[in-house]
Amino acid sequence: MEFQMPMDVVAIQQAIPHRYPFLFIDRVLDAKAGDYIVAIRNITISDPALQGHFPGNPIVPGVVIVEGAAQAAAVLGRITRGSLTQILFTEISEARFRKPVVPGDVLKYELKLTKSRGHFIWFDATMTVEGVEVAFVKFSALLK
Repeated sequence: MEFQMPMDVVAIQQAIPHRYPFLFIDRVLDAKAGDYIVAIRNITISDPALQGHFPGNPIVPGVVIVEGAAQAAAVLGRITRGSLTQILFTEISEARFRKPVVPGDVLKYELKLTKSRGHFIWFDATMTVEGVEVAFVKFSALLK
């Protein structure tokens, strides 16, 4: 399947199996097979994860930010390889959270594919809000 840029949420759901309330990217702005992907997520107060994290002071959990990066990586894997039957984290390292992400923010994911060997792919992911880095993570995934 050929994907056109930008990809809306319908096209994202054709690329990966994730669905609400566990779909953490809203749009793919740009991607180059085997190289990089840029995606965004609009953070809203209605997000189920924010209902308990934290009442009166909603902050997007770091694990949700990292999962969004993994979902962007899965979309890039699908664009690169054509089809996927399995998508799994194999390693998360160097995760850094620099600023809270809150309702009203547009979280931008910028991922670079750094290495690929067989079914394994390594990524560097930088997450920003209004051009300011809010998180960074290196991770690898199994894509079959």
